[in-house]
Amino acid sequence: MMLYALVIVFVLALTLCALLNLISLPGNWVLAGLAGLWAVAGPGAATADMGTLFFVALFGLAAAGEVVEYAAQIWGAKKYGSSGRATVAGMIGTILGAIAGSPFLFGLGALFGALAGAWLGAFTAERLLDGRPASQAAHAANGALVGRFLGMVVKFGLGITMVVLTAAAIWPGRI
Repeated sequence: MMLYALVIVFVLALTLCALLNLISLPGNWVLAGLAGLWAVAGPGAATADMGTLFFVALFGLAAAGEVVEYAAQIWGAKKYGSSGRATVAGMIGTILGAIAGSPFLFGLGALFGALAGAWLGAFTAERLLDGRPASQAAHAANGALVGRFLGMVVKFGLGITMVVLTAAAIWPGRI
């Protein structure tokens, strides 16, 4: 009975790690690290299904999440006609916006800050560096915002996949 309680608490902690992705923190990497810690220090009865292939898959999903998160923003920006400089500015804006927004709404401000930062970074670069009219700059900035949102959603989904795989591997009696 105690093992079940421990596994449930651990899976809830992993779920919180996946939620960190929504506030622009590296939740999938923390999740993978905690799974590794469980494999090394967790109860022996629950670690049998956490072999090398399991961790290759887990770390592969974490890496894919990072690649998709940024590739989606680049894709969105380019699809909406953003310049290369504005795309980079949108990525920088994402990081700065997440940092600026993090103290608000119990950390959820980082989500809105990242999205707003992607838009503002791309818009500002389109206007100031490329001299595009406000309507064209806004259209390009919308692409950075859409791409960032899509990337965050996919990365979060990969995090939830990692939680499910880990829960299945450590659940007593296996799922």
